Formats: sequence, C-alpha cells, structure tokens
Amino acid sequence: MTEKTILLVEDEPAIREMVGFALSRAGFRMVEAGDANEAHTRLAERLPDLVVVDWMLPGTSGIDLARRLKREEYTAELPIIMLTARGEEDDKVGALEAGVDDYITKPFSPRELVARIKAVLRRSIPEEQSRPITVDGLTLDPSSHRVTVDGEALEMGPTEFRLLHFFMTHPERVYSRSQLLDRVWGRNTYVEERTVDVHILRLRKVLAPSGCDRFVQTVRGAGYRFSLQA
Repeated sequence: MTEKTILLVEDEPAIREMVGFALSRAGFRMVEAGDANEAHTRLAERLPDLVVVDWMLPGTSGIDLARRLKREEYTAELPIIMLTARGEEDDKVGALEAGVDDYITKPFSPRELVARIKAVLRRSIPEEQSRPITVDGLTLDPSSHRVTVDGEALEMGPTEFRLLHFFMTHPERVYSRSQLLDRVWGRNTYVEERTVDVHILRLRKVLAPSGCDRFVQTVRGAGYRFSLQA
C-alpha cells in the first residue's frame, strides 16, 4: 500500500516535530512548510492527500491559505484540517465556511489528530472514485493504492500511480503533455513538459513484465493515450 502524504503548514518547529513523529508512526508521509508561500512550493512539487494548516501563520494566515486552496481548481478537492488556539464558536464556523473539513483546537493530542486525518481521508474519497478499476487483468484500487496484474502486486511510485489512474479512467483519448501536467500534476505545477515522458517511461517499465505496457501508447506529435487497441 502506498503511504498517504500529509502536508503540515505550521511555523512552530516543536509542533512540526511532534506531528511528524505521530504521522510517521501511523504510516503517513509528512511534508513540512513553515508558511503559506512555502506551502505553495510544496504543492507545486507534489499534491498531497491532505493538508493540516495552522490558522496563525506568518504572512498569509492559514484561513486565507485554505480559502485560496478551495478557489484553485487543482486544489479545490484537497481535504484540509485547521489547527488553531482559537476556540471560539465564530472562529470554528468561519473555518468551516472557508471550506475546511475539520478543526482541532490547540493544545491537541497527536492521537486525536491522526484519528481525524484518517476520518477526513475516508470521507474525502467519493465512492465511485474509490472502486477498483480493472482492464484486461490490470487492476488499480484507489482506496488501497494497489496495482495488480492477475492478482500479482506491482510496485510503482505515487506519480506513476496517479498517471495510471488517470489513464484508466480516461481511456481511448489522446492527451498532450501539457494536458497531462494539468490533470495529473495539477495546475500551477512548475515542471518541464518532458517530465511527463520520464514518468511514462517509468510506468511502462513497471507494466512491461506483464505486457500491460502496450496499453500506454505514444501518439506521435500529439501525446499519449491508454488503449486496448493496437
């Protein structure tokens, strides 16, 4: 199972260390950011599965960052949990109205945070998107992040997994490199279009022993498609 990635946006090193330890023990991968600008940099590098953000950040506040993420198409569906010392009802209502999925008041228990992260992640996957997809013996299970061929597990990186998931849910259509960057990496991702070629190559390498690499086809001068037809 591929570990879920949590982006923690928190300016206090002690809290980052405490949360990082708890997330690691629970099987999560944590990425850190000390403020909103650094958070956008981390989001451009890789879209996490969930964001935990402190309300009181230097510069742009956590609540403003949450509003911005919910406005942007590529992060609109990203689950957000707000950490804050502000416990007033109006503050909680304001956070929820900004699109935050859950709200935890400091001081908090790391076990409670982990439990809430797991609960939000379970709620955030639409049922139709969490169902396994099978194409000619190749099965991708979004809920467990597992890919198998005739029951045999395949090991692949998170980007290759997202790329394969996109292809399997959008078959028989050609996508250019720029379209794949938008749909798989997310808008405002500052990477070269040739990066797509690198990950296509890695994906084909994983699929090759089973012969499933034939599904990922290059359309010369246009891009790539996922197809069962030769």
